[in-house]
Amino acid sequence: MHRGQWRRLAILSLLPAVGACGSSLKTQGPATTPATPAAVHAGSTQNSAPAPAAPIEDPVLTLIASSDRYFKAGQKELEQGHFDAAKEAFNRAVDVLLESPYGARTEPRIREHFDRLVDRISTYEVRALATGDGFAEKKYEPASIDELLAMSATLGTPAAAPGLKDAVQSDLLVGTHDIPIPLNQRVLAYIELFQGRLHDFIEEGMKRGSRYLPMIQNVFRAEGLPLDLAYVPLVESAFKPNALSRVKAKGVWQFMVGTGLENGLRHDWYIDERSDPEKATVAAAKYLHTLSKIFGGDWHLALASYNGGPGRMQRALKAARVDNFWTLTENSKILPRETREYVPMILAAIVIARNPSQYGFDFEAEAPAVFDTVTLPRAVDLRRVAEWTDSSIDEIQALNPELRRWTTPVRDTRYELKVPAGTADIVSAKLADAPAADLASLKFYTVKRGDTLPLIARKLRVSKADLAEANDLKLAAHVNAGQRLMVPSEAGVLMAARTDRGIPATESRSTVAHAGQLAEPAAMSNRVRASYAVKRGDTLASIARLYQTTVASIKTWNPRLPTGYLAAGQRLTVYRLAN
Repeated sequence: MHRGQWRRLAILSLLPAVGACGSSLKTQGPATTPATPAAVHAGSTQNSAPAPAAPIEDPVLTLIASSDRYFKAGQKELEQGHFDAAKEAFNRAVDVLLESPYGARTEPRIREHFDRLVDRISTYEVRALATGDGFAEKKYEPASIDELLAMSATLGTPAAAPGLKDAVQSDLLVGTHDIPIPLNQRVLAYIELFQGRLHDFIEEGMKRGSRYLPMIQNVFRAEGLPLDLAYVPLVESAFKPNALSRVKAKGVWQFMVGTGLENGLRHDWYIDERSDPEKATVAAAKYLHTLSKIFGGDWHLALASYNGGPGRMQRALKAARVDNFWTLTENSKILPRETREYVPMILAAIVIARNPSQYGFDFEAEAPAVFDTVTLPRAVDLRRVAEWTDSSIDEIQALNPELRRWTTPVRDTRYELKVPAGTADIVSAKLADAPAADLASLKFYTVKRGDTLPLIARKLRVSKADLAEANDLKLAAHVNAGQRLMVPSEAGVLMAARTDRGIPATESRSTVAHAGQLAEPAAMSNRVRASYAVKRGDTLASIARLYQTTVASIKTWNPRLPTGYLAAGQRLTVYRLAN
């Protein structure tokens, strides 16, 4: 957001008697109905009773309710990443109070609502600042494989329920599988587990996976791979693109970084194609094809190596002098337990997924996502796209799961962004009209003579690794005077303590539009002491933005700063950036 956009909201909290103009609305109590006398005058009908008086509307409560509706609308917009729309709604929530004939601070109930409203909006402002630059990596979900393998440790090999083997055998005779399914006790035990304790989990995974299955099967069919392998992600990730395991495998197919790179998946500071279901499926087809060749077309060994690595499997086969997975697992010391359990788990999932109704599952398949594609000429904050397309930030991220952050790649001028169907023209028009500063929170640092990456990272208070990776540099790279580096956070103004709203210091960031307009930040060593005279309407937040610092820093510089409102003419010690 622009520097002044939030200021107006904060100004309101400083107005002790705005708009009152001498009006004095008195609080109205509930309407009372006069008591009916016991004796009525002659000629009246004793059974008749006066009609109940209509309730008198309380204008104060009506005004507060109107303000609250705007505030809640702002909350909803903010949750979807629509900062501009949220600001507009929050402004309106305050305006209905200021513009009323009663003023915002004269009537006690309005004053209480007004003060609480401004405080809540200020809290949201701090939260907006905390995520404003869009460079924090998105959150990931735990991968299902970790939980399933942990559960297998206590599963053992219980006897299958009576009739289960016969039912599965009958199913296999009717259907066709392109991977051998042995009906041993371990496979049957997992079928029973998935039918019982894990029924809801498996059903949810199959439902989610139904939107990807046509694509996966088309890729595998084109590569000549068994279509049964399309169900491997049911165990690996429950078909969640943002699944992340404890060993940092990621995506629907749970690739490690190195294996993903070997199979054509891009991985850098902005993009991780392991999270893109389609690109990862192409890589998985390539990798599974390789494993099949290594192990002579034995898919049980190939699946085991998908989990434990082909090198480990080859060493295990050589040490045991066998060429069969099930014989190999008879010795618990040769393969890790996770790999021994992985194959029967996958086979059980394949059996159920190929014929869900046979095993008690009932769900409606989900249609694949429909979207348009827009070529971006420069980096764009996804929250802007969400506002332009009247969608949420979650929807835009779901369409583009490979993006690790809310900002598209800075140096990729031809990035293909997926947007909701029917919105490509809108996004293209916005891209053409919007100034670059409004599109993404980009801040740059110009390298000075004698600078090194470690020195710059310390000066800007950012991670050396982040600074290097965001600029596609190696950690040991040499930088030259005059070179411009993209700074992956608002350097030099990160809080050293906590803000007055209790938000963690390291979470403070600039808002989207404002951050793009900041001058190059600097550390405290680049600041000089100055004095600032408070003006009418100033807040600590607006002064902090003016000096590219934080509320916490201003409080640190002014330890005797009284609580409450700032007074016009009051002088504060500040440290401005040196010229």
